[in-house]
Amino acid sequence: MSAIIDKPFTLAGRTYESRLLVGTGKYKDLEETRLAIEASGAEIVTVAVRRTNIGQNPGEPNLLDVISPDKYTILPNTAGCYNAEEAVRTCRLARELLDGHTLVKLEVLADQKTLFPNVIETLKAAEVLVKEGFDVMVYTSDDPIIARQLAEMGCIAVMPLAGLIGTGLGICNPYNLRIILEEATVPVLVDAGVGTASDATIAMELGCEAVLMNSAIAHAQNPILMGAAMKHAIIAGRMAYLAGRMPKKLYASASSPLDGLIK
Repeated sequence: MSAIIDKPFTLAGRTYESRLLVGTGKYKDLEETRLAIEASGAEIVTVAVRRTNIGQNPGEPNLLDVISPDKYTILPNTAGCYNAEEAVRTCRLARELLDGHTLVKLEVLADQKTLFPNVIETLKAAEVLVKEGFDVMVYTSDDPIIARQLAEMGCIAVMPLAGLIGTGLGICNPYNLRIILEEATVPVLVDAGVGTASDATIAMELGCEAVLMNSAIAHAQNPILMGAAMKHAIIAGRMAYLAGRMPKKLYASASSPLDGLIK
């Protein structure tokens, strides 16, 4: 088997060192948000425009005061949207608030119980946003056909869920994820379901370009320490993927050679 050649993690023409993307919700306050994100080493930070003030509510605490666009790439997302119209409107608002920023994370949810993606509305929204010049990273199901269609439509990255948002169940269907990765023509990022560092490492070992998470860090007993743990988990997983794991065997194989044994 030939060695896997590393390639840079690039989105919308910009290359990033960190392959960990983090959210900004669910922390106890803005200071904990700042410290956990710093510990994670993330360079891309996603923001729920419908739930977080990034300038649309003057006089209220502004997330951008602690997560500066000068230091991080801000990735506005459409969390809380349940149809294509809402999602498109939210992306347009984000572009206005962020001075023409076009990189967005599209997510259109089916219901509040599962927060599973509504793929029909997602496809509708993606089509409009791509035509309007947005660089669309899209949260989707782990259906390889839908992932392929979103890439063909012009989305710059597909982000299949590993498990339901906020559950921490880890990668529930690695087999579908492997098919998506084999067919990928754009970066594939695991989004949702990560619970701890080993989940992130597994995602990277499968060959994902990056991992996006929020709850796994924000809901940890020590979010700052978990942020640091995730940083190292992503690095370790990528290195293991590039190294190529040993084949699995049914029976034992001696670690040391048998030739030349003293009898």
